Amino acid sequence: MQTKLYIDGELTDGSALAIFHNQGQACIAGSRLLLHEAIAPEFLDAFIATARRIRIGQPLDPATQLGPLTSAMHRDRVAAHLKAAMDASATVLIGGAPPEDPSLASGYYLQPTVVKADPESQICQEEVFGPVVTVSTFSTEAEAIAIANGTEYGLGGGLWTADLSRAHRVAAALRSGMVWVNCYKRVNPGSPFGGTGKSGYGREMGFAAMDEYTARKSVWINVDATLPDWYAR
Repeated sequence: MQTKLYIDGELTDGSALAIFHNQGQACIAGSRLLLHEAIAPEFLDAFIATARRIRIGQPLDPATQLGPLTSAMHRDRVAAHLKAAMDASATVLIGGAPPEDPSLASGYYLQPTVVKADPESQICQEEVFGPVVTVSTFSTEAEAIAIANGTEYGLGGGLWTADLSRAHRVAAALRSGMVWVNCYKRVNPGSPFGGTGKSGYGREMGFAAMDEYTARKSVWINVDATLPDWYAR
């Protein structure tokens, strides 16, 4: 049952959208992928196949699914993250370089990139802000939660499960301002948007956002004019 969820591609497509949408240049990008060790090989085969199918191209082309990074400076910054990861013994499973298409040579493109890395490594701990996802494995629910909470950031996270009890339990345990279950990057103007740790201050959207523009004030009125005789004469 659980294996079928992975083979069907529902999870792999959702995880791919989480990181590769907008070239990973999103504050809520799902840049760390935590896989149970029992399904990791099967999942990675399907996930990498999904990454290979992503159409890289000009942003104005409706067929494009992955465009360029914002600037040469940012492209070089992402490349520096990848080099540091490889120097620290991480493994690039796919991508890590510009596309081979000569028509894209003048843009700041990077192929969808999947990196197998230790959760404590720099590339897993810092925000790369590019089409780069790190992959780590876990064996227990508690270990997954510890890895997920093991960074200074906590804006958004997601989990995939067929167990509703586990969904609520893990979502409550994640140190994150937003949690998606069996989906990712679903937002609504009526729901607060914000994080924990070093992922910003306050909340946008929803009634919580109104509090950012107001100052609460208490006014106490004595309606019966009876005051206690604190200082008896």
